[in-house]
Amino acid sequence: MHTGLITDWASRNGISITDAQLNLLAKHQEKVLETNKYMNLTAITCPQEFAVKHIIDSMALLPYIPCGIKLADIGTGAGFPGIVLAIMRPDLRVTLIDSLRKRIFFLQEIIHELGLENVQAVHSRAEDNRLGMAFDICTARAVAPMDKLARWVLPITAPGGTFLAMKGPDVTQELENAKPAVAKQGGLVEAVDMVEIAPGMMRSIVVISRK
Repeated sequence: MHTGLITDWASRNGISITDAQLNLLAKHQEKVLETNKYMNLTAITCPQEFAVKHIIDSMALLPYIPCGIKLADIGTGAGFPGIVLAIMRPDLRVTLIDSLRKRIFFLQEIIHELGLENVQAVHSRAEDNRLGMAFDICTARAVAPMDKLARWVLPITAPGGTFLAMKGPDVTQELENAKPAVAKQGGLVEAVDMVEIAPGMMRSIVVISRK
């Protein structure tokens, strides 16, 4: 794992990170890349790219998440951002949601091997709304266009809760197209923040509150 990139970015952004957390992040990366040889988890295998586009990218959400809340990571894939957030914030109760059963089996192995007692992995589609629970924070990263995400994710976001959508640097038109769906689901776009995850590499974080 490219530890230096991660610790430097965390320091610049006022995020504290322990050696124990770095060790867990490294184990997660190792397991993802090992499993990726026979299961399609990520196209990013370069250690430097992995650090920026998976780990730092996930950590960019940390300032938006209050203490002690229930968080759902929709379409979590290999566990980004959900596993990273759970490692960095053991006070959170994190539910990883993915529609592919073999990815859920992989995530359950990760949870066990890393000893993450604050995480569960659930085989489901957010749009099926079969979870029977609402979450204080929902996250989604590179899952679907905003209009679909609004229809899928806002119904499982608790009233007064927040949906954090991670998007590329230009989300203007996508948000415009999603306005009717966001409003219909009782959502309100509170902010669109630009975060630099590496020099010249920007990430949009769309903050939507649920009325």
